[in-house]
Amino acid sequence: MTFARKLETIDTVVIGAGQAGLATGYHLARRGQAFVILEANESIGDTWRRRWDSLRLFTPARYDGLPGMRFPAPAHHYPSKDEMADFLEAYANRFALPVRTGVRVERVAPANGGLRVETTGGAIEARQVVVAMANFQRPRVPSFADELDPEIRQLHAREYRNPGQLREGGVLVVGAGNSGAEIAIDVAPRHRAWLSGRPTGEIPFDIDTRAARRVLIPLVVRALFHHVLTVDTPIGRKARPGFVGRGGPLVRTSDRDLKRAGVQRVPRTTGVQGGKPVLADGRVLDVANVVWCTGYRAGFEWIDAPLPDEHLLTHRHGPDTGVPGLYFVGLHFLYAASSAMVQGAGRDADRVARAVARRPGRGPGSGAVEVERRADDAHAVTREQGGHHVRRTHSLHGACLVEEGRHGAGG
Repeated sequence: MTFARKLETIDTVVIGAGQAGLATGYHLARRGQAFVILEANESIGDTWRRRWDSLRLFTPARYDGLPGMRFPAPAHHYPSKDEMADFLEAYANRFALPVRTGVRVERVAPANGGLRVETTGGAIEARQVVVAMANFQRPRVPSFADELDPEIRQLHAREYRNPGQLREGGVLVVGAGNSGAEIAIDVAPRHRAWLSGRPTGEIPFDIDTRAARRVLIPLVVRALFHHVLTVDTPIGRKARPGFVGRGGPLVRTSDRDLKRAGVQRVPRTTGVQGGKPVLADGRVLDVANVVWCTGYRAGFEWIDAPLPDEHLLTHRHGPDTGVPGLYFVGLHFLYAASSAMVQGAGRDADRVARAVARRPGRGPGSGAVEVERRADDAHAVTREQGGHHVRRTHSLHGACLVEEGRHGAGG
């Protein structure tokens, strides 16, 4: 005999436990909202851990903290991908955020005046859903990639880890943004490397100089990206299509770095001839490997609701999507050039949490998480209640008391 899984009811569901989702959870908790965070990976931070081995953040540690917690490194240190992953895990633990790992969301659709969230762990009815995921869900490669000789090793930046994955011979890196430039430099010591694509521009100074650390980086990262280039300013609205469509300027690398590494810049890759990649100037490159740094599409097909184009989603007039109770955070230039950066996650998350708290409907205390203000230090007491495993936690900085009911979804 089989039994149907009980439909769970939670006030707010946050999808994704990256920096945007965790920051949203922090702000929801401080506002006394009932919520749960669903994460498809088995561990918090796994998305970062699976990126290429040499990856470091584009911003120094002083800008890589999240609300209520600084990044635990010297101010001018550029964290590695694994350091960032560990920080996210520590952040969730410090504030006892109710994250259920290993739960993949398969569909979100309006239902019964709210939103129904179908997951690999069962269905949830929520009053509100926050999609806290970047525009990095589905790798995008040109259609002619299938025409390349099968002997050419093809990887998307999402799959690339290190030069050991590549075949002997030349490497064409397609896409000249930050990822493409860094991967081209990564492979250049062991392979002849070409970087294909339109230049995206670069930060016009060496980020490792004293002047950069003290003046120029704060000016660009904090002032320009965070406060000037926003959807509320004319210059920000003018710059936004370039950031969203082509990516931002090179930050940790420069054209000089590429030349020093022996990387040759070439025009866009436009097609295939005889199984080999063809450039816009007509040259045919005889390479053994192609790494596609050609971006991603959002991949939000699992949201069964009418949405504007992902490039049109903004927080200019509040974080509204046109679907009642559905919000986004973590997208490129959602509010500012910093929106997809760690430093921008907290501000955008605060905007969403404020909208969630103000929306009419059920109040705090309905759902998987009950929150009350407390000024106690973090500690947890585990107890059994009503047949469910419940974790009762006092969070730091006077944030909240959390009761997490653990269900079959892997929390």
